[in-house]
Amino acid sequence: MTGPAAGGVLEVVRAGALTTVQDLGRTGLAHLGVPRAGAVDLPAHRLANRLVGNPAGAATLETTLTGCAVRVRAGRPVSVAVTGAPCPVRIDGRPAPWGTTVRVSDGSVVELDAARAGVRGYLAVAGGVAVEPVLGSRSTDLLSGLGPEPLSEGVRLPIGGERGWAPHPDIVPVPGPPVTELVLPLVLGPRDDWFTPAALRLLGAGAWRVSAASNRVGLRTEGPSLERARGGELPSEGVVTGAVQVPPDGRPVVFLADHPTTGGYPVVGVVPEEALAAAAQAVPGLAVRFVPLRR
Repeated sequence: MTGPAAGGVLEVVRAGALTTVQDLGRTGLAHLGVPRAGAVDLPAHRLANRLVGNPAGAATLETTLTGCAVRVRAGRPVSVAVTGAPCPVRIDGRPAPWGTTVRVSDGSVVELDAARAGVRGYLAVAGGVAVEPVLGSRSTDLLSGLGPEPLSEGVRLPIGGERGWAPHPDIVPVPGPPVTELVLPLVLGPRDDWFTPAALRLLGAGAWRVSAASNRVGLRTEGPSLERARGGELPSEGVVTGAVQVPPDGRPVVFLADHPTTGGYPVVGVVPEEALAAAAQAVPGLAVRFVPLRR
């Protein structure tokens, strides 16, 4: 995972449970069977880039629950920022601020500890992570196998050249991860008529919890089954990120960044994109409540 290193490299010291390279993903390729992928918590990814002076599409590192550690080899100081799931940040073992710009020296180790809340953290470096793009994106797509592999110890990631001024804000107000309940607005359709009125009422009852089987593909739920009004299955249909598909076990799945492009199970509704950042940060066991909205 090396390439042109105009701005130096990041050496992976500790990869964590799952750390991947992510940007805004691959758009406009669903007709070829290529999903978007990209950062699951897009607002946190964009914020991390803004804090170090990168464009929104620059690649960051997306961590999962246990953080990661990287050594900066750039021959000069560089700016970094950590956003997403709140976590302790250390530079060469010393505490450093979360959610703002930090200047680090050449050779320093930047470490993100385990998340105190939420699931996914984002580490941006000025210049971005400059691995070679695949189909126009540097993102790792775990379902399709596109882009760079998840990080492992010893991997060296090229850093792009810095592009300009980075802000140094004292305070960056951002919504925190859901703590007691994940509330998801749900625009019903296109297949809500495949479910009984009792099932649609159940959607708003808060009867589910986040399953430990959740991943970048989807937020899976545990709880009661939604009762079908129709039997059988559908021909495969394209689905958007945020679609809530109901597999044969009747438990809703909210499709996230690495979701498949087609599926044969009915989609009972769609969670609007602006609500998906909270879903990206929902930990297993958290209560889930949908708020159905009529079209």
